[in-house]
Amino acid sequence: MNNQTKTFEDNTELKKKKNKRVKSFDQKPTSAFIGASWAVLLIGVSAYCIGLWNAVMELNEKGYYFTVLLFALFSVISVQKTIRDKLEGVQVTEIYYGMSWFTTITSIVLLVIGLWNADLLLSEKGFYGMSFTLSLFAAISVQKNTRDIAYIKDNKNEEE
Repeated sequence: MNNQTKTFEDNTELKKKKNKRVKSFDQKPTSAFIGASWAVLLIGVSAYCIGLWNAVMELNEKGYYFTVLLFALFSVISVQKTIRDKLEGVQVTEIYYGMSWFTTITSIVLLVIGLWNADLLLSEKGFYGMSFTLSLFAAISVQKNTRDIAYIKDNKNEEE
C-alpha cells in the first residue's frame, strides 16, 4: 500500500470517527432558543449592573463585583469552548482545560466570599447571586448556539 492510499484511508477513517462523535451538533438551534438565550444574557448582566449602579457601597466594592462578573463570564465561555473542542476532536491542552475550570470555580468562590462578607441585606445578596447565575448560564447557552451554527455552516460548506 502506498503512502497516498494510506493517508486517504486515515483521513476517511478520521472523518467517520468525527461524524460519529459530533452527531448531536447537526441540528440548528431554533430562532426562539437563540433569541431567548441572548435576551436572558442581556437581562442577567443588565440586572446585575443596574443593581451595582444603585447599590449603596464603596466604588471599589462595586468594581470588585463587576470584575468578578466579567471574569466569570469569560471563564464559563472558556469551559464551554474547551469541552466542545474536545467533542469535535480539536486538540485542547490539558493545562488550558484545567485552567478554564479553575477560573470558573474561582470566580464563583470569589462572588460567594464577597457576598458572605458584604454588609448587604440578605435579599440583596440573593439578587446578586441569582443574576450572576443567570448570566453565567445564559453565556454558556449563547456560546453553545454560536458553536452549533458555525458547525452546521462549516459542514454545509464541506458538502458543497
